[in-house]
Amino acid sequence: MYNAYPLADIAEFPQLLQANPQLRGLNVTIPHKQAVIPYLNELDVEAETIGAVNCIDIRNGITKGYNTDAAGFELSLLPLLSADHTHALVLGTGGASLAVAYVLGKLGIAFRYVSRNAQQGHYTYDALTPDIIQQHKLIINTTPLGMHPDTSSLPALPYEAIGASHLLYDLIYNPEETAFLAAGRQQGAAVKNGLEMLQLQAEASWHIWNS
Repeated sequence: MYNAYPLADIAEFPQLLQANPQLRGLNVTIPHKQAVIPYLNELDVEAETIGAVNCIDIRNGITKGYNTDAAGFELSLLPLLSADHTHALVLGTGGASLAVAYVLGKLGIAFRYVSRNAQQGHYTYDALTPDIIQQHKLIINTTPLGMHPDTSSLPALPYEAIGASHLLYDLIYNPEETAFLAAGRQQGAAVKNGLEMLQLQAEASWHIWNS
């Protein structure tokens, strides 16, 4: 049985475990993928490298964190890549972006984060120019912008600079096509939502819990 256990604050996590001793594992969603780490007994090597957890295995009272987002993202992205996709923009800097960055590094794709606030080595949205967009043919949205119910919102990009050689990937899967993807598709870009990534990371989580 797979149930939802919403937490208003990650500090409630120990109480969740105490109240549900039958739990075999958990998936972790935003905004808790980084904040949950101090509450775990162990981390898988890959999750420790990434710095975010989306899957928890529970055995004999011991909790171990994994990151199956990385595998789900990589497997869903690989068939879409072309020789044009050597540089990427990662929109957002939350827990999901860490798995994306890990995969891009693994694949040898240079990337820059884009965030609302200025940080060293990051672009801010207002600094993005058409030239920057044209230099980065892979653009990945890891923010909640455009997620149901606020389906009209989208990252502030110069979409007119996007073209047919671009690939826009959105980790959101509800709605099926976000405003971000729709704007890219209208410019001729290839687009991909996060549904396959969700399914693949779920399969990887299921394997962990049943191994």
